[in-house]
Amino acid sequence: MQHLTTPGPTVGVVGGGQLGRMLAEAASPLGVELIVLDPTPNCPASSVAENQIVADFDDPDAIMELGKKVDVLTFEIELASPDLLEKVHNEIGVPVHPDPDTLRMIQDKYVQKQRLADADIPVPTFTEVTSQGDLETALDELGSVMVKAKEGGYDGRGNVPVESLEEIESALSVVDQGAMAEEFLDFKRELSVIGIKGADDSRAFPVGENIHRDEILRETVVPARAPENVLEEARSVALDVLELMDGRGVFGIELFQTTDDAILVNEIAPRPHNSGHWTIEGAVSSQFEQHIRAVLGWPLASTAQRCPTAMLNLLGDVDKNVPAKLAGVETLLDSPGVSLHWYGKREARPLRKLGHITLTADGSDLDEVNQLLSRGKELRDKTTFIE
Repeated sequence: MQHLTTPGPTVGVVGGGQLGRMLAEAASPLGVELIVLDPTPNCPASSVAENQIVADFDDPDAIMELGKKVDVLTFEIELASPDLLEKVHNEIGVPVHPDPDTLRMIQDKYVQKQRLADADIPVPTFTEVTSQGDLETALDELGSVMVKAKEGGYDGRGNVPVESLEEIESALSVVDQGAMAEEFLDFKRELSVIGIKGADDSRAFPVGENIHRDEILRETVVPARAPENVLEEARSVALDVLELMDGRGVFGIELFQTTDDAILVNEIAPRPHNSGHWTIEGAVSSQFEQHIRAVLGWPLASTAQRCPTAMLNLLGDVDKNVPAKLAGVETLLDSPGVSLHWYGKREARPLRKLGHITLTADGSDLDEVNQLLSRGKELRDKTTFIE
């Protein structure tokens, strides 16, 4: 292997966005160097990682170059090619975590749901959609449905609610590369568990509660404001999900708490997840440190929560693409228990994730969680992040 000059191991990451940046920040204190591959010059991770290979995620020569420079390969974006990752592993022997087969399964939402259902893990009722007739049947049997593109959708992209026959044609035009229809749930909360699969054991962080608007995550609060028995069930389901995953690493497991307090799995991300950013300040270890430990086969760290925590995303509040410039930081830094994470993106786009803030508090009761969330929203509303 053609290592850079480093006393510790080197991890290659396909993807150099905000997740790659935070992975590099977590790796450095462990003596681990990161090399990222990303098509955007000076991507967010580039200022923290040891090096960046500027290339498309499906560039076979670039992926092979990356594999030759590192001790282990991982990814922070589902656009990575499982076929190329598998080829690099087979040809030069570099380990890839999570396993390319896991990525391949998760990239297709229908295959993912079918795999969960086959393992008796609770999921919403769903069906494959290959024609207009399939969707008509789903509407007749399930009532209102959420039509989801099998591949490529995230942050609400590729998801279309359908309530009537008149909406079918427009919905299928959005997901014309294959789709599934899922029953439209009346749920109490959206929850998530950040799970870690290591070399010898699996662990999970405390359950988070996620608040979405326009299908974009806005806030996460931990502990989730749900009964203890619901939180225990969510954690148990998440650990069952980890058993299905091949390879090591962090997995973001999104869940629904239904009106009768059942837990159903929504989707899985085979990487650190936006809803786990709270762990940087709010837990003994962060999801990013855990991912580095896991892919290297090192012992996992504690997943214990330090204190009540709220995480709020900073989104591009713009109508069109404009240059991004960080401003108004003083308002945040003047408030106790507030941490700012700016991702270093050069351009603000509508609803693009530009950073996040985390608020922590002493104590452990749910009243403090509510207060943190309220205070965080006020701070976010009063602070300008784009000039």
